[in-house]
Amino acid sequence: MILSLNPNAADRRLLDEGRRTRAMTWIMAIMLFLTVLAGALGLGMFAATSQLDRELSGRLTVQIVEPVASLRDAQAAAMVRELGRLPSVARVREVDRAHLAELLRPWLGDAGLDPDLPMPAMIDVEVRGDAGPVEQAARRIAPGARVDRHAQWLSPVRGFLSSMSWLAVSLMLLIAGATAAVVLLAARAGLDTHRDTIEVLHMLGSTDIQIARLFQRRIAFDTLLGGLAGTAGALVLVWFLQARLSAIGSEMLGGVALQRHDWFLLLLLPIGFALLATVAARVAVLRALGKRL
Repeated sequence: MILSLNPNAADRRLLDEGRRTRAMTWIMAIMLFLTVLAGALGLGMFAATSQLDRELSGRLTVQIVEPVASLRDAQAAAMVRELGRLPSVARVREVDRAHLAELLRPWLGDAGLDPDLPMPAMIDVEVRGDAGPVEQAARRIAPGARVDRHAQWLSPVRGFLSSMSWLAVSLMLLIAGATAAVVLLAARAGLDTHRDTIEVLHMLGSTDIQIARLFQRRIAFDTLLGGLAGTAGALVLVWFLQARLSAIGSEMLGGVALQRHDWFLLLLLPIGFALLATVAARVAVLRALGKRL
């Protein structure tokens, strides 16, 4: 069956299209506006979670806390040398003291640059596979060394991103269910309003399927028209928010940015909702007409 979304004159007469914009169109515009925002949130959170997993996978930091500078420097040099020989280590480097001082500047000010101030040695390690041998080697070289896995201390952040992703998916499913319910109510209201017209069509030989096509074309057109308007407004808002996030310059927030395929998926939502409304209207009309026979 080929379905045309452009309602003809018979559709408009049957469904009583007035001069004002149909309420169904506005409702669908609001539904798609909220759905696109929820979808953009979900896609952004999934992208940020994936980026966080890639950056933190196999990353750990070895911290050597030693008040004697000479001993600390010797342990740090031995740590870099020995860990670099392990086959599971992809990269190892000692964090520059000046960089550490810059990180501590908000709390210590220029005092962090004082050479007499004891500062731990920080060694950044990137591991392929199991990090157990690296931790054992680090504690063998410097028994007081502290090994921090990046994925472990950032796990609350990842958990929050994952929760927001699934919350967005739940909101999309909830809105889709509400849209189907609105379509069912609109179809039943149309049947009740035009009961006499439908009886005349039956007497003229029209089948339930033919009558259902009139309703589903009208509802599909309203859904698509309102959906395109709501989607356009939501995409403009998403683009504005993404531009503001990019201006912040944060690496973590930058991962929330939508990719080209994400924009394409969001553009498919109006078509998906139009198909959903078409099926819901067809089912509702055929079921209601079947009960009246």
